[in-house]
Amino acid sequence: MGSQYIDVVIFALVAVFIGLRLRSVLGRRTGNERPPRQFGPMNGSAGGPVSGGTVTPLRPGPGGFTPPVIEGKAVPVGGGGPGTELASIQAVDPSITPESFLAGARGAFAMVLRAFAQGDENALRPLLSDEVFENFARVIRGRRDAGEVCSNQLVDLVSAEIVEAEMAGRDAHVTVRFVSQQVIAVKDAHGAVVEGDPSKTVQVTDLWTFARDPRSRDPNWTLIATRSQDE
Repeated sequence: MGSQYIDVVIFALVAVFIGLRLRSVLGRRTGNERPPRQFGPMNGSAGGPVSGGTVTPLRPGPGGFTPPVIEGKAVPVGGGGPGTELASIQAVDPSITPESFLAGARGAFAMVLRAFAQGDENALRPLLSDEVFENFARVIRGRRDAGEVCSNQLVDLVSAEIVEAEMAGRDAHVTVRFVSQQVIAVKDAHGAVVEGDPSKTVQVTDLWTFARDPRSRDPNWTLIATRSQDE
């Protein structure tokens, strides 16, 4: 009994630590933030992520699927690469560093995947822009209406790398390439697998773009676009 109690306390402390870490990097909503920025429609190119866009079908990939994808024109990067553009962002807010940003981004990646698979819209809402949230929620509700159940196990987040960054007007846009190992599957109302393979681990490469006004007191980074990148 005593050993079980100690385990519960340890797990609780770990959960609190992770929550505080994410809050310090990606921030949290207090109800007093400025209204979310509305993004215009994409131009239709499939070169990379942009703010806004329309949802595309789930990409099956090598035996699995990923959350809804928003495809569009690639975010431009300065001639010196992401490091140069990050410097321009840091000039506005010196607290933004690659290390601290990626620490929060990795946690947010796992949280979004888990919440999407579980159909937890309340967990997704604070992390996503309005448009991305509606796209994710549309898929979740369609899955629920069809009686489908999704399982998604993040086996390993192999790498997280900043590949694009820029100041877009007042907002900082940072794109991260996530390479992960996942076990993903969708079952219908009768328990039959309709997507993915619950016995197979697949590698998935995603490009996610986060945005934030570095001049704002609101510490939140918002996921504004996603794209799955084939190997």
